[in-house]
Amino acid sequence: MSDLETQWGRVQGRLRAEFGDAAFNSWLKPLALVNVESGRVHIAVPTRFMRDWVQSHYVDRIRDFWSIENPEVDGVEIRVASAMKMRAQPAAAVTASQPVLETVLMGAAGAAGRASPAPAPAAQPASYAADSDEGEDIGAPLDHRFTFDSFVVGKSNELAYAAARRVAENSAVNFNPLFLHGGVGLGKTHLMHAIAWHIRRRDPNRRVIYMSAEKFMYQFVSALRYKDTMAFKQKFRAVDVLMIDDVQFIANKNSTQEEFFHTFNALIDHHRQVVISADRSPSDLEGIEERIRSRLGWGLVADIHPTDYELRLGILQQKVDSMPGADVPVPVMEFLARRISSNVRELEGAINRIIAHATLIGRPITMEMTQEVLQDLLRANDRRVTIDDIQRKVAEYYNLRLADLLSARRARTVARPRQVAMFLSKQLTTRSLPDIGRKFGGRDHTTVIHAVKRIEELVQTDGALEEDIHHLRRMLEG
Repeated sequence: MSDLETQWGRVQGRLRAEFGDAAFNSWLKPLALVNVESGRVHIAVPTRFMRDWVQSHYVDRIRDFWSIENPEVDGVEIRVASAMKMRAQPAAAVTASQPVLETVLMGAAGAAGRASPAPAPAAQPASYAADSDEGEDIGAPLDHRFTFDSFVVGKSNELAYAAARRVAENSAVNFNPLFLHGGVGLGKTHLMHAIAWHIRRRDPNRRVIYMSAEKFMYQFVSALRYKDTMAFKQKFRAVDVLMIDDVQFIANKNSTQEEFFHTFNALIDHHRQVVISADRSPSDLEGIEERIRSRLGWGLVADIHPTDYELRLGILQQKVDSMPGADVPVPVMEFLARRISSNVRELEGAINRIIAHATLIGRPITMEMTQEVLQDLLRANDRRVTIDDIQRKVAEYYNLRLADLLSARRARTVARPRQVAMFLSKQLTTRSLPDIGRKFGGRDHTTVIHAVKRIEELVQTDGALEEDIHHLRRMLEG
């Protein structure tokens, strides 16, 4: 066995030289030589995830290097340590390899037991999501209200809904990842919760993690702080379905993006489903690396558009039907569906307010009461146009990508529409000049002042530009 250990040491040296210290320390150093039997090298690893990764990325080179050291070796077998069978091994071989196995299985805590020549059957590899319910613990809690049954489908969201159902009902689909994007309060989170609920009811053995991108980042930072990145990788790369909400949160967070990139690739390579949501399409995600944006667009990109009148009315009707004793006249629901068009959350909040008011005060729900109780919300919706709305509409009108509008490009074909968008943001919103600058790629407020003055000057002499601005205002305010 001493000769085998010497050969294994030289193999490890070659692996380190070829793949570098980072890859070696993460994936190859934890490997433990068990024995060589019938021309096959048996190597133990602590987890199933590591076994799969080593087999996919390193096993061929391990076999090549072993063949150099020992021409009789023609194969390498990687096994999870707890599953290794020590059958047909000479006692001396087991004894000699035991210290290495204890290091893998038990870490520093097992060092005291190295004097024992017999293997410790009770020793188990560090647990992670593949062998436990840890996936649910590290994810965010699911809202029981957000199911497919409670999701109202219309033209604006039918593609996203159909894709979400397909992912939930099939263990393998022909698009991966599924990328959902749309504005605030349009149903992205609802669909992601619905997918998770449906999978857990249909197949409880499938491992599902749902969480926000913010929580993903905090868990990664915690892993870095406590030098436990291997456990972090194992948790996230051993799941069957990974769902990350609001991925735009990791914009400009380079370390988190790096880990997200490798996690994403590992899951896709192993045919695990990934579902991502964001407030805009992959190509328009500012501050996200190009290689990540490219991969996010690999599968199906489903846009959830703003709701139309019929969909909003359907949502209100379902909401009222789900509240026992609620008596909301149809004309009131029709009025709310017409007047509150910004997002579904505000719409549901409005119906909750008038039902609560009627219940607590004891007044019947009428049109007059509705207008009185919701006067602040109705006023806000009458004048509300957001900077995001303006940016999207201007980019669409001038046939630009949103990313171009927010970029540092100074070509006139981009700079002029950007100035128009800043001008409209000043005219149609109540946001401050610094706020507007930040929304346009972190620009200074003086840039916004210059843009506003420049457009004010140009509309005096440029009839085409004046017509463009009037047309854009009508689209935004209509």
